Amino acid sequence: MPRLGWLGIFRLGLVQTALGAIVVLTTSTLNRVMVVELALPAMLPGVLVALHYMVQMLRPRMGHGSDVGGRRTPWIVGGMAVLAAGGTLAAVATAWMATEQGAGVALAVFAFLLIGAGVGSAGTSLLVLLAKRVDPTRRAAAATVVWMMMILGFALTAGITGKLLDPFTTLRLVQVVAATSLIAFVVALLAVRGVEGHSTAPRAVTDVVSPEQTAAPFRTPFRAALAQVWGESQARLFTIFVFVSMLAYSAQDLILEPFAGTVFGYTPGESTQLAGLQHGGVFAGMLLVALMGSVFGGRQIGSLKVWTVGGCIASALALFGLAAGGFMSGDWPLRETVFALGVANGAFAVAAIASMMSLAGAGGAGREGVRMGLWGAAQAIAFGLGGFAGTVAIDVTRAFIESPGFAYALVFACEGVLFVVSAVMALRIAAAPVKGAARDPRVADPPFMSGIEGKA
Repeated sequence: MPRLGWLGIFRLGLVQTALGAIVVLTTSTLNRVMVVELALPAMLPGVLVALHYMVQMLRPRMGHGSDVGGRRTPWIVGGMAVLAAGGTLAAVATAWMATEQGAGVALAVFAFLLIGAGVGSAGTSLLVLLAKRVDPTRRAAAATVVWMMMILGFALTAGITGKLLDPFTTLRLVQVVAATSLIAFVVALLAVRGVEGHSTAPRAVTDVVSPEQTAAPFRTPFRAALAQVWGESQARLFTIFVFVSMLAYSAQDLILEPFAGTVFGYTPGESTQLAGLQHGGVFAGMLLVALMGSVFGGRQIGSLKVWTVGGCIASALALFGLAAGGFMSGDWPLRETVFALGVANGAFAVAAIASMMSLAGAGGAGREGVRMGLWGAAQAIAFGLGGFAGTVAIDVTRAFIESPGFAYALVFACEGVLFVVSAVMALRIAAAPVKGAARDPRVADPPFMSGIEGKA
């Protein structure tokens, strides 16, 4: 199968840009409209966003469907169509809440379920396509490009639609979101066209029980395929690693700015600038991994294992630094610590994503979609729980600890411990053999996290 060049990687990155454009409107703009303009409880958009994460538990099933069909493009296009429809319906539902609150909420529930299904289908198959078509030496750089293009989609959409929405009316909201969703779908459709190659007849996913039975393949049901992947030691450990590390990664999201305001006395504008500094660090961390991988491609310093483990440890150290800031308050260099946290998070995140791409084919061919879906589901669940868990942890600790700085310090320290656990798990995955699944003996096991080293 021919490898993708940089143009092909950029085109798949446009799909992520389109996906991000719709997601940012539904999870951010509509959130604000419900709470501010419609004066609805903040819990409502919180529950709707949680629903969009919950439905992504279906990612393994979607990945299995693309495995059975042998093609990823239909799942990407279909997922983007569902996502665009869900985004438009979510805007309609939000406008409807202004006059018929019950009916609007009911439609919003359905719309956010569509959004989650669309993200799960398109996102899972896009990663599998990248994993199968990108040369191992380019995986970290490809992951960086694709994820930065998704963030670019966030930024461009927020900036452009923010101007188009004023003066605000619910009709204008529906028009802007519907137009953005349609444009995003068309961009994704054009971007993915022809990247995978010409259509082939659907193939059956096969298991090979032993070398002697290679002539007797059979179609595997989803539950059996999922059980087989879960039985692979690397896949199982990596799923748990993704959940634990992404839980630590997301738990800081909703408490960092309140921490800066409560403990360091930052104004709302200053805390917003602090969040921007952190995002700048994330960009820098992603670029650092891609750059080091290109410069030191054949050496240990450029390996994904080093950057995944190192990113976890660096994230833990930065969180321990924030915990120290809770004790020392104004005497601690908060801005520098937050930037360092962003760099560490960015390096960890892009290395972990590239590692997913490297490991997708481990344990035998024909299960790439199930594996990627399983890891995507773990990530979605962790993101859904992370922000909520962080806020609950702060409420609980502040109920028992009088000093807010001490309360925040304890929560940040716990998040740091989760990253240390993640680093230990990453090392265990590196040493774990691929076992527990019947597979074709002709397919060699790629080494763990070797995307930049070029050994896979």
